[in-house]
Amino acid sequence: MKHLQDCQGDLGIDDRDILRVQIAGLCHDLGHGPFSHMFDRKFMPHVCPHKGFKHESASLKMFEHIMESIKSEIIMGEEDKKFIKELIKSENDPSIPKSSYEGQREEKSFLYDIVANKRNGIDVDKWDYFARDCHHLGIANNFDHMRCLKFARVCEVDNRKQICFRDKEVDNLYNMFYTRNSLHRRAYQHKVNNIIEIMIMEAFVKADPYIKIQGSKGKMSISESVEDMEAYTKLTDNMFHQILYSSEPELEEAREILQKVERRELYKFVGERLPGKAEDCTNLKTELVNDIFISIQIQLQKDDFIVDVIDLNYGMKDQDPINNVRFYRKLNPDMAIKITQGQVSLLLPTQFEEQIIRVYCKKTDENILEAAKESFEQWCQKHGCKPQQEPTIASAP
Repeated sequence: MKHLQDCQGDLGIDDRDILRVQIAGLCHDLGHGPFSHMFDRKFMPHVCPHKGFKHESASLKMFEHIMESIKSEIIMGEEDKKFIKELIKSENDPSIPKSSYEGQREEKSFLYDIVANKRNGIDVDKWDYFARDCHHLGIANNFDHMRCLKFARVCEVDNRKQICFRDKEVDNLYNMFYTRNSLHRRAYQHKVNNIIEIMIMEAFVKADPYIKIQGSKGKMSISESVEDMEAYTKLTDNMFHQILYSSEPELEEAREILQKVERRELYKFVGERLPGKAEDCTNLKTELVNDIFISIQIQLQKDDFIVDVIDLNYGMKDQDPINNVRFYRKLNPDMAIKITQGQVSLLLPTQFEEQIIRVYCKKTDENILEAAKESFEQWCQKHGCKPQQEPTIASAP
């Protein structure tokens, strides 16, 4: 914001604009539940599949809750609050009509590109966690966000102002999307991280009816608390230890799962493969578990197997996100242009999305695991699945 204010004074950016975008940046992830995406992508879809819970919506509710509790009308107008909420829920989504922009005038529509950018995924949210997570994981961050900031400029695109970048920054931006994919592959979606998340999710599911949290309308379960921000405020990572150290008989099953996590007695990894075709993932979990279950012919239940389908991409499914970015050239800084892959390098990826099929088994018996691996291998050969290279994490300095 300060860079654009200094370099393009005609944009009319004032200190209030900067403050509102700063507040949105601080508040846009307020709606995350315990263990972040485990809560909204695994737990909530499992216990409330029809609710369609998303942490962005919870962020809006939490922001409203905070504004009410501090009597914000004294220091902030309704237009300010409306604009901050629009920033949080990413109002620059191309699918949203222009008429929906109520909190901010059209001449400053580029402000919606900064905090959470639905158009192309280039936003400060990613830049923040790239720097932090790469540092703590010991993974190289090849993306230079400071250089990207230096060459950011607002241009008019399809009669709307949009943040664009210098044409020579295209390689740096590809590095940004590669870094995102690398973090997911080597850390966020690593097979050990995934099974720990699944086990914690299972424990939360079993504990959900018995954990009661005090909200504004009485006590409610973990899943019910997403509708009451007073209760949701109390829903933190501490839920793990509340279950782990509990003594109630109703929480015994949940407690045992978390004890296994603590002792590193994780569900066993059977194998992983890349599907031969995208359509192989249709009804994949049921089909795969049935095939393994039938093949093994050992005393097992279908619930003893976990099939996880992992999606890895550059942030826009199978699309190249750079197609949605606009650039400018040094000699004509006010004209926005597109840059195609062919103008960049022949070494760029030709595919921007892949899926990984992973199978875990809750049983630890070596004979059962060996039989499960053999059955999974047979299933993969039958469906033309390819081997998946083992991801590794570099040692932290």
